[in-house]
Amino acid sequence: MSSRAESFLVGLIGDGVMPSLTPYMHEREGDHQGLRYLYRPIDLLELGLPGAAVGELLTGAQRLGFNGLNITHPCKQLVLEYLDEVTPDARRLGAVNTVTIRDGRFVGHNTDFSGFAAALASGLPGAKLGRVVQLGAGGAGSAVAYALLTAGVRELELVDTDAGRCAARAAELAGFFPDQKVTARTTAALPRLMPQADGLVHCTPMGMAAHPGVPLDMSHVESRHWVADIVYRPIETELVREARAKGCEVLDGGRMAVGQAADAFRIFTGLEPDAERMRAHFLELVAAEEVAA
Repeated sequence: MSSRAESFLVGLIGDGVMPSLTPYMHEREGDHQGLRYLYRPIDLLELGLPGAAVGELLTGAQRLGFNGLNITHPCKQLVLEYLDEVTPDARRLGAVNTVTIRDGRFVGHNTDFSGFAAALASGLPGAKLGRVVQLGAGGAGSAVAYALLTAGVRELELVDTDAGRCAARAAELAGFFPDQKVTARTTAALPRLMPQADGLVHCTPMGMAAHPGVPLDMSHVESRHWVADIVYRPIETELVREARAKGCEVLDGGRMAVGQAADAFRIFTGLEPDAERMRAHFLELVAAEEVAA
C-alpha cells in the first residue's frame, strides 16, 4: 500500500489546550495529503494532572500507538528527562515542543524556533538583519532569538523587564553564536536602540485579548522598520495594526503558529506540508473565532 494510506495518531499535551487551533490545522492538512490523521488535545487541567505527569503520558501514548506528541506549557522543559534523544537545537534551547515515538524511542524536537525562522523567511523575505530589537526574553522569546541568530542577524538587542533573565539569555545565546553580537537591554534603552535597528520583534503577552495595548511607544517605530509579532489572538494586534499604518512591513503572529504546525506535521509524517494552505486554513479558524466572540 502507498505510504499515504498510513494512519497517524498524534496529540498535544499541556495546560488549557482544548481551545488550540493546532489539531484542526494538522487534521485538515492530513486530509489534503490523503492521510488518516487524528490529532487529540490532552489537557492537563481537564485531567487534573500536573506538568510532571508528562512522562507518564508519554508512556501511555506509546502503549496506545501514538506516532508523536506536541508539548506545550508547562511541560517543554519537564519532558526532557523522559526522552531518548534530543535534537541539537532543542538541546541548546533546553525546551522540546515536538516528540516523535518510533521503534520504542522518544525523540525531542523544537519547532518554536524553526517555525519562527520559516515565518520570517516566508512573510518578510529580504528583511534587513543587521540589527534587530527583540522585546521579551522568556520561553517563546528564547526560541525566537535563537531563530533570528540562526537566520543571520548580526546584532540582537534583547529587551526585557527582568534584567537578570535577559542578561542570562543574552550570555547563553552569545556563547552559541560567537560571531554575532547579543546584548541585554532594559526598556529604558529603546529610544536609542530603535533609530539604529532594522527590525523589531515582539515576544511578550502584550496585545493578547487579555492584555490589550502596544509594548512600546510607537513614536520609536519608523516606516523603514519591519515589525514582527508572535501574538496571534487576535491576529491583528494593536502593534501589527499601528505598524502597518506607519508603512512598516509586518509579520503577524499567525505565521509562527503555522510554521510550528507545518514543521511538526513534517516531523510526524515525513511528508511535506503546504504551509500556505495551512495558513489560509488558520486564518479561517481565527476569523471564525472572532465572529463567534
